[in-house]
Amino acid sequence: MKGDLLEAVDYGQKLGADYVEIRTQKLFKTFLTTKDGLVEAAKEGSENGAGVRVLVNGAWGFMSLGKLSPKLLKEAVGEAFKLAKAASSKVKIPVRLVEVKALEDKVVTKAKKDPREFSLPEKIAVALSMDKTIFNYDQHIKSCTINYFDVTGTNYFINSDGTYIEQDKLYVWSRILASARESNVFTSGREEIGSTAGFEVFDVETPEEVGTRAAKRIVDQLKAKAPRGGSFPAVIDTNVVGVFIHEALGHLAEADLTLSGSALSDKFGKRIASEVVTVYDDGTVDGAFGSFKYDDEGVPAQKTPLIKNGELVGLMHNRETACKLAAEPTGNARAENFRFEPIIRMRNTYLAEGDSTFKELLEDIDFGYYLKSFRGGQANLDGTFQVGIQEAYEIVKGQLGVPVRNLSISGNTLETLHNVNAVGRDFKLWPGRCGKGQTAFTCDGGPPIRVRKVIIGGRA
Repeated sequence: MKGDLLEAVDYGQKLGADYVEIRTQKLFKTFLTTKDGLVEAAKEGSENGAGVRVLVNGAWGFMSLGKLSPKLLKEAVGEAFKLAKAASSKVKIPVRLVEVKALEDKVVTKAKKDPREFSLPEKIAVALSMDKTIFNYDQHIKSCTINYFDVTGTNYFINSDGTYIEQDKLYVWSRILASARESNVFTSGREEIGSTAGFEVFDVETPEEVGTRAAKRIVDQLKAKAPRGGSFPAVIDTNVVGVFIHEALGHLAEADLTLSGSALSDKFGKRIASEVVTVYDDGTVDGAFGSFKYDDEGVPAQKTPLIKNGELVGLMHNRETACKLAAEPTGNARAENFRFEPIIRMRNTYLAEGDSTFKELLEDIDFGYYLKSFRGGQANLDGTFQVGIQEAYEIVKGQLGVPVRNLSISGNTLETLHNVNAVGRDFKLWPGRCGKGQTAFTCDGGPPIRVRKVIIGGRA
């Protein structure tokens, strides 16, 4: 493989390219879906291909191919060169890449339980076990859809700067979507698990445990009350903290979006949160869903500080934005697969732990809300956000009260970060998938936090 890739890179340089990179994948994937105890879809198989990116006179050209051969690789390099050269005549701001150290490495992943060692029927049995647990939990459960996905194999990366990397790839992921109904009350919920460690994720969180957790949340919400709309103090638990940090802050701190005018574009080096807030994007957390050793530009992953004691101190970069902003690349260039060009993506994005106990977070709140688990979220470049909550409770005189359903929070990211006045000790990361024109596996999380006020969506 290496010899074929070297020849293709050399061919691009002989054509006159300023820079050439090739990402090749040899993967094995499994995907299945069950619905209400029945298998709706199940497939597995190999997927091989390559993505070729060429830089000519400050412009990119990109080609992908689904078959691998020396001839096809050279042809793809040639086509990418033509595209880049044609685009270069219209480029107003030429692309420049920050220099990085050339390296050569082979990253081997050794799972305790390799997903390839388990048959498709065995994987289906895991999904159906979760399904059975959910339906057996309570008669009010009405539907359950379970998705399962795994990918194993190797990524190969080479560029004209002299870097060559072989890196094993391993993801195991599953998601539950379920609903319940009692009279005219309908509730729904979700649960996800994921790991880069291996199939042993189902030993750490068994199908029965995951299914019971999802079912209990949905059924408990049947007896929940509607929230009071308005601005209230809140304790936000790790699951909701994660999606808030990811959606409301993380995307704003992706340097390509910062340069496009995000709410952080003029805030570097300034205080954007209370002093108890410290946030990282970290690609080095062992076994986490957003971890890897090298990104898709061959840059080593690292722990990147974004906010330190309330001050914006860093952004997530690829080689291009690092050059524009005179910064170091952070290892955040990621592509969904060989069909896509790498762009800046989050890895494991989290708020650092503090020193408050959960009881201490609650005790000063006369009336507010405890937000335990999120339903979904979105944010805008201007810093406004909205997060749906699938499990929440009232807080009354420092104690947890009755459950609340159909609640959401919204507001301005920077105002909300300034309103954080206490940070808990209990740290946790949650796996997920992020969309930004292409899908990336990520983690987000942190400890529970207390905010002075946040806008609660509900009845007036």
